[in-house]
Amino acid sequence: MSEKVKIFLEYIVNSSPRILYPYLIEPNALAQWLADEVRLKDSNYEFIWDDEVHKAKLIAGKDMRTVRYKWVEDEPYFFELEIVQDELTNDVALTITDYVKEDNLEDRKKIWDNSIEYLQSALGA
Repeated sequence: MSEKVKIFLEYIVNSSPRILYPYLIEPNALAQWLADEVRLKDSNYEFIWDDEVHKAKLIAGKDMRTVRYKWVEDEPYFFELEIVQDELTNDVALTITDYVKEDNLEDRKKIWDNSIEYLQSALGA
């Protein structure tokens, strides 16, 4: 398996952390913007894209702030979603940490861009 590089992305999200957080952790909400379908089985998440199942375990989470999913079949890689609220402006951003093969870097960024657009739409923002 070829090595992957860590990427960090940040998006301004027009939502409060209280409204946004369920979209980062609840299967039905995740399926509205991140994957075709998301199932939770015995504390393992199944993210389904194009009929392919990718299993992940929720390994970290801070209420209303962050979640980290570790890929079961692609260790040691994970993706993390973190809500960051600016103390002065109260603007809310969603930061994403992900791992990707270098030759897929631009494609992965486009996928995240599109996913965040779906998220904004699901939030009604």
